[in-house]
Parts: sequence; C-alpha cells; structure tokens
Amino acid sequence: MQIETLIQDGITILQVSGRMDATTVGTFTDECQKELKNGSGRFIIDLAGLEYISSAGLRGILTMGKACKAAKATLAFCAMQSMVADMFKLSGFTSILTVYATREDALAGLR
Repeated sequence: MQIETLIQDGITILQVSGRMDATTVGTFTDECQKELKNGSGRFIIDLAGLEYISSAGLRGILTMGKACKAAKATLAFCAMQSMVADMFKLSGFTSILTVYATREDALAGLR
C-alpha cells in the first residue's frame, strides 16, 4: 500500500493505493495519527487507487473515524472502486462515515 499526503484548500488529503489488509493497515493508521498530531482538522481519504480492503483494513478505517471524532476533526472518504465501495456498504460504514463519489465533491463538502 502507498499513501501520498497533500494539502488542498486547507484540507489534508490522503491518497491511498494498493491493498489495505493486515500487513499494510498499520501504515495507514500511522499516517493518519501523524496528521492528526500535526493539527490537521479536516481529512479526505481518497480511495481511488485502493484495489482491495480486508476486514483488518476496515478496522483501520473505523479506528481513523474514532480518532477523528475524538479530536473533533472532520473526515470524509471518496472515489472508491466498486469492490471497496461494496465492502463499505456491506459493513454498514456508509451509514456511519461520510462518503462522496469524487474528490471534488468531498472538497466541496468539507469547505
């Protein structure tokens, strides 16, 4: 898994690509925690490049959601490929997390 971090309009965007599973989810949670500690208050997790997510990856997403809530940070997900979107729906995450179809929609929603 690879993560690229950038700032756009004061919003931290984490572009995640590859696979998020038990062996890679630690990279994701570490990067998210680092950005939270740096004072980022608005996050978009762009999943356009994420090809696969396991149950361990979903736990990492949930951990990020809880950490953002505790820090009073705003969190949104966007641009999911169909397999990842299906996993979010099946797990019920679409009802507890903010999900946008595109990065542009997510940026507009967090402004």
